[in-house]
Amino acid sequence: MALNSVVHLQFPSLTLFTSVKAFRDAVSETADLAGQHEVISETLTANVYNEISTLIKELKEERKKHLAEGSRVQQNLSHSLQQLEKAKKNYEKAFREAEKAHENFTKADADLHLSRAEVEKQRMNASIKSQQCEDSKNEYANQLQKTNRLQSDHYNSIMPGIFQSLQDMDEKRINNFKNLLKKSVETERSVFPIINKCLDGIISAADSIDEKNDSMVVIERYKSGFTPPGDIPFDDLSTPRQNGEMTPNHPPLRHDTIKGTISASKLKKRGGLFGIFGSNKNNFSFSEKEDFSDLPPNQRKKRIQQRIDDVTFKLHQETAARDGLLKMKEVYEGNPSLGDPMSIMGQLNDSCQRIEKLRADLKRYQDLLEDADGDPQGVGGGAASGGPSTPNASLARHHSTVMSPHHNGGGASPRSSVTSHRTSL
Repeated sequence: MALNSVVHLQFPSLTLFTSVKAFRDAVSETADLAGQHEVISETLTANVYNEISTLIKELKEERKKHLAEGSRVQQNLSHSLQQLEKAKKNYEKAFREAEKAHENFTKADADLHLSRAEVEKQRMNASIKSQQCEDSKNEYANQLQKTNRLQSDHYNSIMPGIFQSLQDMDEKRINNFKNLLKKSVETERSVFPIINKCLDGIISAADSIDEKNDSMVVIERYKSGFTPPGDIPFDDLSTPRQNGEMTPNHPPLRHDTIKGTISASKLKKRGGLFGIFGSNKNNFSFSEKEDFSDLPPNQRKKRIQQRIDDVTFKLHQETAARDGLLKMKEVYEGNPSLGDPMSIMGQLNDSCQRIEKLRADLKRYQDLLEDADGDPQGVGGGAASGGPSTPNASLARHHSTVMSPHHNGGGASPRSSVTSHRTSL
């Protein structure tokens, strides 16, 4: 509780204004949203991205293999066509040579002037050319048969098979793309409940904003506790005064009683809205005196209560440290082998001195709070006896004094209580 009070005193805007708390909660939910998107990124990287990388590698290798096979088959067909064209040309050449040799033999056989040797030579040449033509014809026929068979297989089975493999590969790619899209969506959808919960948290934070409450916080922060001044009486200068002096019959305006209020802006250059949110010297949280006597009543009591809570928290810490030292001393006295009891006496004395100083400070601030309330008996005997009070007790006492500024005071105003306090000081 004391630690929460310290946080409340150090960061009032984070614990008082609903709009600030809602913004803090919204930022926290936004951080959770970012965490869920990080989970999505990690899941997609671990599952989808790795699968895509593996699939791309496989498809590249498979496509390269099919294209290489298609290129090889195409080259085989082209080579066979070239061989066919070559065989056909050889056959055509041999056929022409055979016809020419046969014509020469026919002419020689009909020519009576040629010898039998010349005629026999032409006959042998025609026979050789005829045989060569027949061989070229057979070679051409065989090559044509092979080329036709290869061409038929190429266009009817081999290339359709390669194209079918490429088609299957592309269908596999498309199907994997479909599955990966679904997996990506499922990854996103798996965190939707948490994301919706974060969004609901932001909506709840927005719904928790209470503009009326925030306005009351500002009012409570800047409320001075002074009673509004009465009407200023008419000063008739024609009426003679004692000893013939012409003096005003209303009290002068006191500058030290309106510090931190709207009226203070009339005494100096305005800052902000009516000087309320101006410089620190015109702000309730700034005080040049240790007893805060230069602050308005309400703000003075708040600052004193803050000091009481701070001192109480430190007193609890120091008391716990002293108790620990006492227990350690008892352990050392019971078992000297663990340590010398006198070795911690210096720390124990210092702790006791700090406790006494904190108790004195606590007593002083409690007396200041009693004096600010204008009712020393209403605060309780804890401060008067010098004993340490708990944060709950001090907060309860502060709550009672703030809610009842005239507590047991016989109707005395805050202005009169502050005046009496300054007189006593």
